[in-house]
Amino acid sequence: MTSVNDLRSSFVDYFARNGHEPVASSPLVPRNDPTLMFTNSGMVQFKNTFTGVEKRPYSRATSAQKCVRAGGKHNDLDNVGFTARHHTFFEMLGNFSFGDYFKPEAIELAWNLLTKDWGLAKDKLMVTVYEDDDEALNLWKKIAGIGEDRIVRLGAKSNFWQMGDTGPCGPCSEIFYDHGDHVWGGPPGSPEEDGDRWIEIWNLVFMQYEQHGDGSRTGLPRPSIDTGMGLERVAAVMQGVHDNYDIDLFKSLIGAAANATNVDIKGEGNRSLRVIADHLRSMSFLIAEGVLPSNEGRGYVLRRIMRRAMRHATMLGSNEPVIYKLVPTLVREMGQAYPELRSGEALIAETVRLEEGRFLKTLGRGLQILADETKDMGEGAVLDGTSAFKLYDTFGFPLDLTQDALRLRGITVDQPGFDAAMAAQKAEARKSWSGSGEAATDTVWYGLLDKLGPTEFLGYETETAEGEVKALLKDGAEVAALADGEEGFVVVNQTPFYGESGGQVGDTGLIKGEGVAATVIETHKFHGVFAHKVKVTEGTLKLGQPLTLLVDHQRRSSIRANHSATHLLHEALRIVLGDHVAQKGSMVSQDRLRFDFVHTKPVTDQEMAQVEDIANAIILQNTPVETRLMGVEDAKESGARALFGEKYGDEVRVVAMGQPTGNGLGWSVELCGGTHVRRTGDIGLVSIVAESAVGAGVRRIEALTGKAARHRGNTNVAIVNSAAGLLRSGTHEVLDRIGALQDNIKKIERELTEARKKLALGGGNGSGDTVSADDAVNGVTYVGRVVEGIAARDVKGLVDSEKKRIGSGVVTLVLKGDDGKGTVAIGVTDDLTSRFAAGELIKLATAALGGQGGGGRPDMAQGGGPDGSKAADAIAAVRGAL
Repeated sequence: MTSVNDLRSSFVDYFARNGHEPVASSPLVPRNDPTLMFTNSGMVQFKNTFTGVEKRPYSRATSAQKCVRAGGKHNDLDNVGFTARHHTFFEMLGNFSFGDYFKPEAIELAWNLLTKDWGLAKDKLMVTVYEDDDEALNLWKKIAGIGEDRIVRLGAKSNFWQMGDTGPCGPCSEIFYDHGDHVWGGPPGSPEEDGDRWIEIWNLVFMQYEQHGDGSRTGLPRPSIDTGMGLERVAAVMQGVHDNYDIDLFKSLIGAAANATNVDIKGEGNRSLRVIADHLRSMSFLIAEGVLPSNEGRGYVLRRIMRRAMRHATMLGSNEPVIYKLVPTLVREMGQAYPELRSGEALIAETVRLEEGRFLKTLGRGLQILADETKDMGEGAVLDGTSAFKLYDTFGFPLDLTQDALRLRGITVDQPGFDAAMAAQKAEARKSWSGSGEAATDTVWYGLLDKLGPTEFLGYETETAEGEVKALLKDGAEVAALADGEEGFVVVNQTPFYGESGGQVGDTGLIKGEGVAATVIETHKFHGVFAHKVKVTEGTLKLGQPLTLLVDHQRRSSIRANHSATHLLHEALRIVLGDHVAQKGSMVSQDRLRFDFVHTKPVTDQEMAQVEDIANAIILQNTPVETRLMGVEDAKESGARALFGEKYGDEVRVVAMGQPTGNGLGWSVELCGGTHVRRTGDIGLVSIVAESAVGAGVRRIEALTGKAARHRGNTNVAIVNSAAGLLRSGTHEVLDRIGALQDNIKKIERELTEARKKLALGGGNGSGDTVSADDAVNGVTYVGRVVEGIAARDVKGLVDSEKKRIGSGVVTLVLKGDDGKGTVAIGVTDDLTSRFAAGELIKLATAALGGQGGGGRPDMAQGGGPDGSKAADAIAAVRGAL
């Protein structure tokens, strides 16, 4: 028996031997096609190569592409479990030629692989061609040696492929396998073609035309090849079984599901086991790529897949989470071909377990209400849309789950009625927008949210994607276009640009399309709608335009590092300062980070050093940064920290960093919707640059990371080296040498001050302004002098010195400043304060200097005036008072 893994490798190896470049599967979330919800074929990643927009270093390629068809235009979800070949997840094997070879080589390569390398009997194979493609028909006859009785001409519906209304297109040729006459069905084109006997296993698309808007077609200058083979289908052929669910891969998954649910693999629950096995692949691959269950966009489709599988688990009797236990089996089966399953195994299992737990809490009640609502209904009945909407809106029971639960009883749901109830609820919500007190522009954004739905954010996983213009705004109003040089807002259906929120600044970058380009100046998030503020630099932006969106990678990387560092610093502060530390706001930009936290006193240098050391130790662990989507209460119960001022919905992203210290999710676990590094080591380094008070009991910390932190460190080292050179010392002696110099400077300054005081008291200006000897006035010793060359702050000290020298008396010293003003200080010894008060005498002196007032104690007072030339008059005024 040839296993699925063997066939996958055999296919890629065969085409590699024939000059094809093996190309890894592209993500399930397409980055280059805004019209697709999920990658649904092998050619999606090569779309721009076929159209000539992208050039690759090879002209032939082969791949095994993971695909999902469970949402949007391509949705097989409801058929899974009821047919032999429908899957939500499947693998598409393909070979591609970008203008290299065409029909002859494509047909020959396909036929040789099937009949020679894989040994399929020629009489078991049949091919179809487009009804007008005589060339392909003749090539099949010549190369494969089959007659026209085994070649069927079909019309455009089956055998003409188009990328869209315009663009590359061409006829195709399908290869069918006959499973035998014991299976009902007829060959393609027959009345019984929908049976399961003849199964298409490979489709060869011959892209040779370009479809124009007017309906005409012209030949492509470089015709190309795009083929697709369903791995599950060909595995069934090669393993001699008719049903895809009987191949080795599904046998393993179904067996694990049967063991986990304790049911008979061949019993009545086989259909449910198939659903679980199929859906397990979809949910696991999507989660591995960063898609998490939510109530919108791709996350909603994932949730539908998960809950459908979980519903079938309960139908098998499971009343507790069980599907997450199947993840190791899937990883064992497919992890070698798709390493992302191995690296994401823990995250996948945990996400599935948490979602299953939440689902089970509401399932029982929802099913009971549904049973009550439909107890009198029989096969063919229709549940009214209002009841179905009540189940959804009040009890969280999604419409598709209601439909699935009723399907087995032959009951349908009034879809238009459900839609009408949904529309009525939105209309009621709109009424409250204008009266909410929000800014007038909020009405615009709420209106866009209602009309377009929330923007799907792809930026957790990619910095480049394609989007389709859904709205353009200028000066607060919607417009049809933005011309070259104009500024405005662009809204697209999906974006990699992060909208400013949660303290993290919005992304900047570029958007471009055919004949148009614009610079993204800012990105904001208004009620779920991402608004790109742009300046058009080329052409005109128009509604419906497909655009490539390119985030500024270097800036985003710096923001990621700074944001992740805030989490580590937050936890480190709690460890060093105590559990009372709680974040009270933050700002994360490309240049630096800062956040405010509760703490009643300054953080010491020693404490700051400890915080830095702890945070950098976690960075050096270089552990993956893991993100989970959890119910907000579950997240808080798990120990995740919620940040001050943030508003959280029922579900939150939980970011875990560092090796867990106990049974937790990580060393640092926080509720956070921002973008983060892949591994803690990507932060590089964190360096705290400032700490200050911003309010009562609130401190602010600022820090740098990565290159900025390293540059700061290098700059500081350079400064120390320069200082050491000037001091002629080693770098380790710089502080001691500076300390010694400071002590020496202080000593010199003291000596200089004393010298100036002595000079001021002992010298004169020769004008008679300075009393040459102590004076006696009314029996009181009086010293009155004019001083110069000292600081105003030193005048009182001179007065005290003179008071001590004379023992008893009154001292008046007037400083003539360089600015022409005068400063006067008067001292009265303690034995005379009952007769003379310095505070009263000072008023006379300042008045002489042209000033007013003055004051002080009875023994010492100081004042001044604008006219220092009147210093002698001030001294005489005090003498007169004595």
